[in-house]
Amino acid sequence: MTSLLTATTLKTTILTILALIAFAANSVLCRLALDENSIDAASFTLIRLLSGALVLALILVMLKRFSSFSQKPVSKGSWSASLMLFIYALCFSFAYISLDTATGALILFGSVQITMILLSLFSNNRLQLSEWLGLIIAFTGFVYLILPELSTPSLNGFILMSLSGIAWGIYSLIGRGSQNAIMDTAYNFLRTLPLLLIVAAFTFAQAHLSQQGIILAIFSGAIASGMGYAIWYMALAGLTATKAAVVQLSVPVIAAFGGVIFVAEAITQRLTLSSLMVLGGIFIVIASQYYLTKARNPN
Repeated sequence: MTSLLTATTLKTTILTILALIAFAANSVLCRLALDENSIDAASFTLIRLLSGALVLALILVMLKRFSSFSQKPVSKGSWSASLMLFIYALCFSFAYISLDTATGALILFGSVQITMILLSLFSNNRLQLSEWLGLIIAFTGFVYLILPELSTPSLNGFILMSLSGIAWGIYSLIGRGSQNAIMDTAYNFLRTLPLLLIVAAFTFAQAHLSQQGIILAIFSGAIASGMGYAIWYMALAGLTATKAAVVQLSVPVIAAFGGVIFVAEAITQRLTLSSLMVLGGIFIVIASQYYLTKARNPN
């Protein structure tokens, strides 16, 4: 029993880390494309979701040849999850037209965390004092990291990014019930296609495309979004709503270190301290839930 629990915990940890890296990579790709004006927000969203749907459909076709995959429950996502995915992606792109990176990240991850924790509380999943402590430390570290770059956000940008965060929080909570993560994610992406056609019809005249913008959108959709979100759905099976909300606060830290590695940015004292606060807060929440579960089920 202990070895099985350890294996499950290890699997969830690895999947969560991979998903968080994908989220951070996705953020970098989105900001790079929109900052350099190589593509418009609507086109980026369209290509991102379409490429994600195509890659996941191909993966699904290949996996169906394996008997181990065919034995899994048939699960085709839901229209509600697809709608949340679409709202998240569309609002995210348009919000960054009027928000800088740090302000947008704070609004997005703050609203994700608040949404998931509030919905969890409404489901009678009460937090213990130690969990609240870890949550506060992690969020404080996140705010401390981006505080010097914060600016007053535009009202439109604030509303759009808040909607994006709320939608992603709901999408994550829906995913906790997934029994076939790859199939659910693939069908969720495919169900966004009718909505994408509507957006394309209204924004076609204002479309602005370049080779660089298209490539960045494809990488964002196929790898960071499509594969990354499938991995996230797998990880969610082993995460509570609170834990899933808190661990996502590590994404800006991962992205910041990605800047150090790939853009030769300096490791600052602020980055080091905030990273310790965020990761320490996450550790407190996870450790608290582990010991509380162990206390309730000693055997």
